[in-house]
Amino acid sequence: MPDQFALQLTRDLDPADLRHVLAVFETDLARLVGLLHDATEAPDAVKFCRVAHQLAGAAGAVGATALEDAARLAMDNDRVTPAGMEMSGAALAALARDAIARSRAFVAKLP
Repeated sequence: MPDQFALQLTRDLDPADLRHVLAVFETDLARLVGLLHDATEAPDAVKFCRVAHQLAGAAGAVGATALEDAARLAMDNDRVTPAGMEMSGAALAALARDAIARSRAFVAKLP
């Protein structure tokens, strides 16, 4: 995660609570990426926007700013077409995988 992510969370939480928050974050991302895929396959623009909004919120809560920004951008009305959902969904899935990897690397360094 970005440096500010580590600094803010380590100021606010003890290591045990931080591990718990990041475990929930990882579980939520996996679930939301699955829902995003379902919305893209349907295609269901309303569901896609709702899930992108949830992804933005989850990412913002832990400071995963690249994922948060991309999820907010994916909700743009001009992007919520079948082709746009496919492109945005693939990009969000990749950013979610990266956020999970960064989260795990961060947790591995905790005392």
